[in-house]
Amino acid sequence: MARVELRNVTKRFGDVVAVDRATFAVERGELFTLLGPSGCGKTTALRIIAGFELPDEGRVLFDGEDVTFRKPYERGCAMVFQNYALWPHMTVFENVAYGLKVKGLPREEVRRRVREVLELVGLEGLEDRYPLQLSGGQQQRVALARALVVEPRVLLMDEPLSNLDAKLRLKMREELRRLQKRLGITTIYVTHDQEEAMSLSDRIAVMNRGRVLQVGTPLEVYHKPSNLFVATFIGRSSVVRGKLVGLEGGWAELATDSGLRLRGSAAAGLKPGDRAVAVVRPEDVSLDPLPGANEIEGRVELAMFLGSHRQLRVSVDGDRLIAYVDPELSFEEGVRVKLYVKPSDVLVYPAEGWEEEEFA
Repeated sequence: MARVELRNVTKRFGDVVAVDRATFAVERGELFTLLGPSGCGKTTALRIIAGFELPDEGRVLFDGEDVTFRKPYERGCAMVFQNYALWPHMTVFENVAYGLKVKGLPREEVRRRVREVLELVGLEGLEDRYPLQLSGGQQQRVALARALVVEPRVLLMDEPLSNLDAKLRLKMREELRRLQKRLGITTIYVTHDQEEAMSLSDRIAVMNRGRVLQVGTPLEVYHKPSNLFVATFIGRSSVVRGKLVGLEGGWAELATDSGLRLRGSAAAGLKPGDRAVAVVRPEDVSLDPLPGANEIEGRVELAMFLGSHRQLRVSVDGDRLIAYVDPELSFEEGVRVKLYVKPSDVLVYPAEGWEEEEFA
């Protein structure tokens, strides 16, 4: 396994900047996820690490050694693609053994290593089947086995679960995490699925418009988002827009046009009088008055029963606030309600530049 580092990597396709000065390091044995919306540059960054794309600027290092211009087969990486890329005319055994045969390993060693890796991923007994005779989950395991059998220094995975149904995706998520920890292999994983990233990763790099906006553990990214995009992209959240009317001791106070005031933790870059955005997560909203809490009054637009909770969508000064409440409670659409949220559960960010565009 290897430590992987990107230093100020930029990649352009014509006028489009796909990756913009990306810098991060992946430690040995870590499962590191590149997370972001479609078109944010995460797959391009992965392909640069693999050697399938060359950066226009910056460097790629494995264990401190510059591999920026090395060919893919010289880097010791293996990649699992979104569509699995299995040979349809080859059996499971032949697909998995392909990379070993290219290396010219002895036949007995090839058989031994293929047998071991198929057992590892739970495909023993299926060696003679063809990909079209397998389920989606089994095909995904074949693709994973083919990557693992060559004993790569770095395992790269590009949306490997996106073609599976929801139930199988959850199961394979657990299997991938178990295998990665058992093997201790450095793994870089690409996904747009926030829940997938949170459940699998040791650390996450959140990307948007080619830039790495924050790198941290799932807990850090969820509870301490560095900017407005991360705060609203990770997990479910609501925003209330207004003007910053107070800033003191790490706390900010926002006022809406109708006079509603919200107090919360202040992000960097706030200045009194500027437009600002308060971010609230639905699990932090309560119907019960709390000491020192913000009081928010609005009109119920929608109430949906979701099993463990009832989801309310409440109109507040032109914005929509989502709240998770007791599933036994019922609400008529159009009724006015009072909601409460502690200042420590409100994050206030400046609404400027590209971040403001997300809510235009």
